[in-house]
Amino acid sequence: MKTEMEFEDLMEEAYQLPNGSAKLGFLEEAARVADLNGMVEEAYEARSEIVDVATFCGYPMKALIAFSWQLGKFDQQPELYDEETLLWSYKWILGKMPDFPEISREKIMELLEDFGARFKSYGYSERSYWYYRFRIFMDFGELEEAGRSYDKFRALDRDFMSDCEACEQDEIMRYFMLKGDDEKVLEVAKPILKGRMSCAEIPHLTLSEVLMPLYRLGRKDEADKHQVKGYRLIKGENDFVQSFSEQMEYLTLTNPAKGIDILEETLVLAADHEDMYAKMMYYAKAAPLLRRWSEEKESEGYRLRLPASFPYEGDPGDLLKLADYFEEYAQVTATKFDQRNGNTHVSSLIA
Repeated sequence: MKTEMEFEDLMEEAYQLPNGSAKLGFLEEAARVADLNGMVEEAYEARSEIVDVATFCGYPMKALIAFSWQLGKFDQQPELYDEETLLWSYKWILGKMPDFPEISREKIMELLEDFGARFKSYGYSERSYWYYRFRIFMDFGELEEAGRSYDKFRALDRDFMSDCEACEQDEIMRYFMLKGDDEKVLEVAKPILKGRMSCAEIPHLTLSEVLMPLYRLGRKDEADKHQVKGYRLIKGENDFVQSFSEQMEYLTLTNPAKGIDILEETLVLAADHEDMYAKMMYYAKAAPLLRRWSEEKESEGYRLRLPASFPYEGDPGDLLKLADYFEEYAQVTATKFDQRNGNTHVSSLIA
């Protein structure tokens, strides 16, 4: 009884906290207690929460590990667990797997096919399978194959297991961004920017994504408004590290002093982030921002405020050397992605 109470107490504490490392800590301890005492269903419950929290607060590797445990238990005794909840989590996991270069292409495709087979066996629409195939091939940088999957998923009916329309719209935007079609990006973004589509992460992601397309099309006034609103929505949230990079890229060209403020406010979140892709993009955009800032008069004698835990031993006042540090990290990481993907797609994104 004491063990059950301890587990329930830990879960109760977790439920009272907002998503973040503190909540995750309670959930991980609850899972540990359940494991030690052979409380399999309780351990499964705790890991369901870990997957949810970790996916959306900057700890996707913790989510991958917890989900792998869940999937094994589900396959042993599927009658004990809810397949809808598991398959929703599976979608989150598929969306995060390509962000880790150490996860092979073969493993990602194997899990995608497993995901598709499970959806089909429970009678759900194949739309989710083709949608995640679309996303994964964008991550691989294979846009022709992504385009074929795009046509497939758009032709299939939605069901209650489909991602929300706002999330799908944002991924379609990404497709046209990768194709270099700024006009089409903004056309697809229109229902989001006008408030007709939204969810927990949209328009948060979208407002930063449209900054460079708007800038390239000469619509800086619009971009400035979206930059302010977008940063207000994501400030302090470590699930938006890639959005911080998009903010910095735009501000490097338009207001480097403001970009430096964002770099100093968000570096602690980026440096500790488990998502290798998001961290790489952040570091890749920090480098040119620092170089641009070093050209400004206000930067004379400026020392970048680094987090105490940041692993840089050089002089934070030497902005160019600091820029080199960020750039080297990004390039090394991009090479790992390229090796996994079998092309130079990711390196081209940070060039």
